[in-house]
Amino acid sequence: MKKPELLVPAGSLDRLKTAILYGADAVYCGTPSMSLRAKSNFTLEQVLEGIEFAHSRSKKVYLTVNLFAHNRDIEKLPEYVKVLKQTKPDGVIVADVAVFEYLRKNAPELNLHVSTQSNITSWLGVKFWEDLGAKMCVMARELSFDELKEIREKCPNIRLETFVHGAMCMSYSGRCLLSNYFTGRGANQGKCAQCCRWNYKIHLKLKDGISKEILLNEDTKELFDFLLEEETRPNDFLEVEEWEHGTYLLNSKDLCLLPVLPEFLKIGIDCLKIEGRNKTQYYTGMVARTYRKAIDDYFESPETWDYNKYLNELYTISNRGFSLAFAHDNLTGIANNYGTTKSLSEYEFAGYVKSWGNDYINVLVKNRLDAGDELEFISPTSDKVIKMKVSNFINSVTGVDSLAVSAGQDLTIKIPLEWLAESGLPKEKILFLLPPLSLIRKVKKLTEIETERIKQDKIDFKKEITGEVFK
Repeated sequence: MKKPELLVPAGSLDRLKTAILYGADAVYCGTPSMSLRAKSNFTLEQVLEGIEFAHSRSKKVYLTVNLFAHNRDIEKLPEYVKVLKQTKPDGVIVADVAVFEYLRKNAPELNLHVSTQSNITSWLGVKFWEDLGAKMCVMARELSFDELKEIREKCPNIRLETFVHGAMCMSYSGRCLLSNYFTGRGANQGKCAQCCRWNYKIHLKLKDGISKEILLNEDTKELFDFLLEEETRPNDFLEVEEWEHGTYLLNSKDLCLLPVLPEFLKIGIDCLKIEGRNKTQYYTGMVARTYRKAIDDYFESPETWDYNKYLNELYTISNRGFSLAFAHDNLTGIANNYGTTKSLSEYEFAGYVKSWGNDYINVLVKNRLDAGDELEFISPTSDKVIKMKVSNFINSVTGVDSLAVSAGQDLTIKIPLEWLAESGLPKEKILFLLPPLSLIRKVKKLTEIETERIKQDKIDFKKEITGEVFK
């Protein structure tokens, strides 16, 4: 087996650097005008800085040009080709076949990758793009391991990339029409309103044309059952359920293929991709760190490899509950989260190391911190997590001391080095373990309902992993 490339999203320059720092082999990012990320925070200057940062560490950067082009977009292509020639990325991710052909003719030196938006679901589809000159094909999320294995066997001469972690879309690899229908915001133009995450309620239309909301509560739940019947499956009724606040009918859980990572590695996929360019810096770093460690450990000792060691780290990142999705062919009935669309975790992003002083570190605050909180400093260079309880907070600019701080306006606090030294580590070791951009987390205060949901999400995922859900 060849060790695959770990590809991590970067929605900003800081996230790009964090991904590289925490173990990514490559990152992908885009500028707003020509990618599927209308909210991209990258300027051209930052793209250039990011590529230089990555290349200086022997890492790669892929740029996205993965929109589906309308007439208004075509006139931008000549200028964008100039940008691509100036930035010299390691690859360009394209979805539109016409844009692909334009770039192939006008910038033949570029390595062109085919986006998951192109919905490649067969070996014949891969060969089509290979014949056009593609260097890498990003496979559709809807493929099972068996299908990927066959594609790999029949297409040995082109690089294959597939998603292993991140948000899932109820539409076919993100080809969503709901956003356009409800809001006029094109999902395939980078402006998805995520209508699949919205709350929906059931209404009953009476014969006189009046539509009334049906509130399913203790008084009415025995009066009605709402059932679906598929035409070719008579008498196989599927119950439609909602609680008093409605239902998140289309809300899928997040993809997490870490528990079945060895199966992936045996297929021979060249690049394992993480979703999430709009996610936080904490998400970017922690997912990169966890998958990096899981991949490396498997290649070092496959006999002792245990997914639980790494899955617990992924649970420290906010999620909608995890699912294996289509990995084993059948999408299960617990792959969606109908009760809530909220991402949850028992931890939250506290901040990150912004810079070092002589006897302190400056920490950029990302969530509220209170006296008594235990901060966990997560090293990008080892498994070491340095824990420290904070009794007060010193503003790095004003020197004002307080018992609580909140995120905003780039608030930075000083952490005296002597506080960290209580871990028993010398200053030089702490400096090595916690370079600038090192992540910091803290335990999050959850409600009883949130705690129960996290517990149930873990139970459901375990059923998927063990196959119990199919029994």
